[in-house]
Amino acid sequence: MRLPGFARAALLGALSAAGASVGIASAEPRAVVELFTSQGCSSCPPADQLLGELANDQSILALSLPIDYWDYLGWKDTLARAPHTARQRGYAAMRGDRQVYTPQTVVNGSVHVLGSDRSAIEGAIKKTQKLPGTLSVPVKVSVDGDRVSVAVPASDQPVASSEVWLCALSRSVPVAIGRGENRGRTVTYHNVVRKWVRLGPWAGTTQTWTVTKGELGSEGVDAVAVLIQAGTVESPGTMLGAATAALR
Repeated sequence: MRLPGFARAALLGALSAAGASVGIASAEPRAVVELFTSQGCSSCPPADQLLGELANDQSILALSLPIDYWDYLGWKDTLARAPHTARQRGYAAMRGDRQVYTPQTVVNGSVHVLGSDRSAIEGAIKKTQKLPGTLSVPVKVSVDGDRVSVAVPASDQPVASSEVWLCALSRSVPVAIGRGENRGRTVTYHNVVRKWVRLGPWAGTTQTWTVTKGELGSEGVDAVAVLIQAGTVESPGTMLGAATAALR
């Protein structure tokens, strides 16, 4: 359930009073689009390009999650993280369909489609928007100097057990691929997740967290995303809330 206007205004006021002078990300996205991709996958570059286009849509939080299970094909993905592979497999286990492939897009934690199919992604967005709880929590993230603050309001409706994550992002990473199926190509990856920071559980009560930029790593990190997601890291479910903010 979305907060009424006066409650959102009160939350923004509280954050401003706390000194969030650099800015507050207050837009509520209509979709979180996660692309599981690989530099060693010849079918992935069109999906990587499409994700970049989706990232320009302020109503969509688009994330690149490079995986590592194609590294044996002759090129070790320079952006891949084992947690991304585990997350993709967790989604498949949660759905019960065992479908793990690249390029695979998961929309709002609920529906997967081919990552290079724009119409399928839009269809998944419309479908998941109708599911109970999807992006119903107006999470806020603010950046002030060296601090990144996250605020989640209380809900007046029952809330499934969920977790709050802060993702460190690199907004644009060009990679020259030297071997494998994409040898000789330079592919730009957008909103690459470099690190996952678990802020804590959320069960419907008001919560705030603050981390320093130093906790997010230094691998070209220039933005953050906050995700409130039902389930656990092993069994991720519906995306309940999301926001993003630039670090510089």
